[in-house]
Amino acid sequence: MRLKRLATATAVAALTTAGLTLLPAGTASAATVLKDDYNGDGYRDLAIGTPKANSVTVTFGSASGVGPGKSVTVSQATTGVPGTTEAEDEFGENVTSGDVNGDGYADLIVGAPGEQVADWASGSVTVVWGGAKGFTTGGRVYHSPTADDERFGEGAVFVDLDGDDHAQLSVVSAKKWWWYSDSNAPQDGYAPEVEFVPSDVTLEGQTADQFHGTGVGRTYTYVLYGKHADGSPYMGWVNGGPGDIGYYSGEIDRDYTGSTTEAAATGDVNGDGYPDLVTGQRADNTIWIFYGGSTIFGDEMEAMHKITQDSAGVPGVTEPEDGFGASVTVGDMDGDGYDDIAVGAPGETVDGVTGTGSVTVLKGQKDTALPGRAYHQETSGVPGVAEKGDAFGSTVRFKDINGNGRADLAVTASGEDIGSTADAGAVTVLRGSSPYLTTTAVTSFNGADFGLLGAGLHFGTTLR
Repeated sequence: MRLKRLATATAVAALTTAGLTLLPAGTASAATVLKDDYNGDGYRDLAIGTPKANSVTVTFGSASGVGPGKSVTVSQATTGVPGTTEAEDEFGENVTSGDVNGDGYADLIVGAPGEQVADWASGSVTVVWGGAKGFTTGGRVYHSPTADDERFGEGAVFVDLDGDDHAQLSVVSAKKWWWYSDSNAPQDGYAPEVEFVPSDVTLEGQTADQFHGTGVGRTYTYVLYGKHADGSPYMGWVNGGPGDIGYYSGEIDRDYTGSTTEAAATGDVNGDGYPDLVTGQRADNTIWIFYGGSTIFGDEMEAMHKITQDSAGVPGVTEPEDGFGASVTVGDMDGDGYDDIAVGAPGETVDGVTGTGSVTVLKGQKDTALPGRAYHQETSGVPGVAEKGDAFGSTVRFKDINGNGRADLAVTASGEDIGSTADAGAVTVLRGSSPYLTTTAVTSFNGADFGLLGAGLHFGTTLR
């Protein structure tokens, strides 16, 4: 493979849109504080990462939802984006967002952990600037602060690390956790003052939220997840706040099946005002809820609740191949003030068809028994049919993209065949409603709608 060194200076140039139509430009006065409104029109936008195509497709939110007609696909081949597209880059392996340059518009933050950099550690994170005209003013690239790292960009979040009301970028590589100063300049990357990630751990991702209440203050706690060398799950945590970053940290005992290697999301499921952590583990067909409050991660771990398909009110039964918990997301689909949970089971058998997949939506409430409803491609109103290996539910994401106060659910079927193209992938968006998601006005699209059609591309590997 060809090695290269990428420029770290901000690139200022127009992006090409590969023939796709952008949402009509807003104005400076339309700039919004929404974390994922890239063009400042007041609607949240849905970003779809397809790392095997080294691209991220942004479908812009509107009162009518999202679709190919209001979208742009961004890659390292796009004018103004630093770098050059190479097969191994994995651009789009993870995606997050936030206003990195402080101009009032959300910016697109894209991990490419496979990026090869000459004489340096692998991986990169690229920030593409949002604006009133969409992505038209270039971007910035970050690489690992040290050369002994690997797969920098496995996961990223953009929240307030030190409690000063200014968000900072933090990035995980395969072995390390990094954070940046308030400047968010590439040269201002730091390791924690106290190292807390065990040496045998390979990291897969991270999330963060204000889980804690009184006692440690309302600062963010970062949750890192991956696996130990023996294959057992790793889930560690580190508190933000002023002081020595890394000092207040720990690992959830690997004997707890609540640990995860692959899926984590946050939201207030029980309505007590504190975010809760939801993790999924496909190997065990389980999800766990860690309830926030004055404490969350402690020696006794009493504020935990396990849910499987055998739990009361949850549709289906646990079968080894289901993969229940392979993906999780949290959001308020019905506007009742309680965040709900969507759980992907991409290996689920439906009507005798193996591996077609399903998604279970669990209603948030004060009680820990969360009633649920299942959705799949044989559900009336959901496009498609149950086919072997579709893997409906391989990725899920709650967000209110039409601005009606109810979270819509985007679902990836990574194994969906498009015509004769195997495993091309497709995304379906179900609208938020009460008491559960509605199957009217469902939107579905695939990579071919954006010029991204190829066998095994798995369009929609990442949803943000």
